[in-house]
Amino acid sequence: QALLTELIDIAIHNMKDMPADIPEGLCIGALPERENPSDVFISRSGAPFKELPAGSVIGTSSLRRGAQLRHARADMVIQPIRGNLDTRLKKLESENLDALVLAAAGVKRLNLEHKITEYLDPGLMLPAIGQGALCIETRKDDAIVGPLVASLDHASTRSVVAGERAFLNRLEGGCQVPIAGHGTITKNTFTLTGLVADVDGAKVIKGEKGGPVESAETIGIDLAEELLDRGALQILEKLKTMSIENDES
Repeated sequence: QALLTELIDIAIHNMKDMPADIPEGLCIGALPERENPSDVFISRSGAPFKELPAGSVIGTSSLRRGAQLRHARADMVIQPIRGNLDTRLKKLESENLDALVLAAAGVKRLNLEHKITEYLDPGLMLPAIGQGALCIETRKDDAIVGPLVASLDHASTRSVVAGERAFLNRLEGGCQVPIAGHGTITKNTFTLTGLVADVDGAKVIKGEKGGPVESAETIGIDLAEELLDRGALQILEKLKTMSIENDES
């Protein structure tokens, strides 16, 4: 709203928080080079995820993280935790948690890398769509700001994020659905790994597709279609029903 009323000229967001539909008159002016998209594990004892004892309590408010943690280790207790990064780190002690899972990008940007116990492999914890990338949003018709911001755009990051977002948009998912996606580019080949999971982590539908970088969005859509056919549709419909029931209650 501030952009549309010209109260501000630039808005900076975490790309993973951007809605699928950009308001009329606005655009993604630039995506700077992406920071590490991984999630990190921070444990109070310094023990890595696989070595934590059964019954350990891990704090995260993300359904995506919770589902994948439960899928990897059903013997863990997942506890919802909110607040900014500093607040969550303090709650690691004050709420007697054994560990936290956070985005690597946020931890690194606040120079708190020394707190990290381990970077979680995407095979264990697939990142959120757009995680680690920043979005610089501008007005479409801004002849001054537009070109200035465009110089910050990183072509590979834009292509990868476009593919990830196409995957998410086809699934019609948001931050309240356990959907994950991670794209990479190697020698002009775009590879996307995507995942849809039950909240309890009991069922995980995962797949991978690749092709030319210029086809990143098509690859994202095709992967989403494949996962929907393999059972993701049933998971998403169940989650929508649960959401409606919770709203009504």
